[in-house]
Amino acid sequence: MPKVRTPLNELTVANGETLTWGARTYVMGIINVTPDSFSGDGLGDDVSAIVDQALRFQEEGADILDMGAESTRPGHKRVSLDEELSRLMPALEAVAAGVNLPISVDTTKPEVARQAVDAGTVIINDIWGLKGEPSLANVAAETGAALVLMHNQQGTGYDDLLPDIVSSLQSSVTTAIKSGVPQGNIIVDPGIGFGKTPDQNLAVLARLDALKELNCPILVGSSRKSTLGLLLDLPPDERVEGTAATVSLAISGGADIVRVHDVKEMVRVCRVTDAVVRGWRPQGWKAT
Repeated sequence: MPKVRTPLNELTVANGETLTWGARTYVMGIINVTPDSFSGDGLGDDVSAIVDQALRFQEEGADILDMGAESTRPGHKRVSLDEELSRLMPALEAVAAGVNLPISVDTTKPEVARQAVDAGTVIINDIWGLKGEPSLANVAAETGAALVLMHNQQGTGYDDLLPDIVSSLQSSVTTAIKSGVPQGNIIVDPGIGFGKTPDQNLAVLARLDALKELNCPILVGSSRKSTLGLLLDLPPDERVEGTAATVSLAISGGADIVRVHDVKEMVRVCRVTDAVVRGWRPQGWKAT
């Protein structure tokens, strides 16, 4: 059996700080171990480049790294278990050995999650919120890994957008808890860009505080999403300012973690927004 991991709220993140919800926003840096990322930053099987990116993210102030080896871009094709493992594991093992940050694995496959946890991962990030593979909750329960439950669905039909999303996420949380995952190890994600129209994505950001009733930390992943491309008429790698706006708005709405491609820039956005929204101040702050 894999070694039981440190509880989520005891993880050591950037600068040796222990993760404390509400103190500031935590930055999750995206590392795409794929050849076909929508954002154009997929690193494929280049382990050296992946480690370099992880080290750069650590230097830039990331708190968590999120590694995935299967693209979730619109129209993506599923990869086999063997292919996902062959892509992920060499990179994950190298990053775990070289970087002093907690690692999340972005996968929908229980066996990938289990092997990733064996290799050092402490968070499982499920884009289907256990609606696709409920047994991912068993892996989290048995290993002590934290679990990100994202809202997702086929199609974009809703009776009432935010209540429907909250209800779906509550169902996911209940499934996880019944499987033995502690409430304190569960994070919820409204799923910007998944099963939603551009207008619905914007409505979720505008009403993000509706998710607070779930009593779980909130993760938001709006980085470089196509809604920003439509608003700005820009390709993914030129959406940093649009991402910054959504990150700041998400924090104002209650986000605890933001999942981003542009770590350096978004760390800066988070710190300024946290200073206003959460009263955060840097160590050694001296007001004059």
